[in-house]
Amino acid sequence: MSRPPITKAGSERLRTELEQLKFVDRPRIIAAIAEARAHGDLKENAEYHAAREQQSFTEGRIGQLEGLLSNAEVIDVAQLKPGERVVFGATVELEDEDAGTAVTYQIVGDLEADIKRQMIAVSSPIARALIGHSAGDSIEFTAPNGVKHYEIISVRYI
Repeated sequence: MSRPPITKAGSERLRTELEQLKFVDRPRIIAAIAEARAHGDLKENAEYHAAREQQSFTEGRIGQLEGLLSNAEVIDVAQLKPGERVVFGATVELEDEDAGTAVTYQIVGDLEADIKRQMIAVSSPIARALIGHSAGDSIEFTAPNGVKHYEIISVRYI
């Protein structure tokens, strides 16, 4: 089984979240549980049940992040020498040839994909269509709402 790729920046974001959960959120939740216990009857203690639920979520996320980070292969985009071609980690400016609109995406690992931040998974149809192409190339891929045509305006590595 291959290890899922992740950018160095993505790895650092996940490590920051993990540290926040372990060293800030976890102690705060433990203190909230202790305080709620001091109030007496736990069966009807809403604060206690809410704190335990939050603890369960936090511990689950800590386990998930530790697993992701231990299995992921961190790829430093700055160390890649892809030239003008689109590869993992590229930031690609595209023009939708049908609509005439421009959009910019960074191709990242599945673990860090976030369309709101214009970060698309390397396994997505558009990323698979872009890989190996260069600025000036036109690509075509099948999206959920039909076939799309894009021209690659620029490729850069940040």
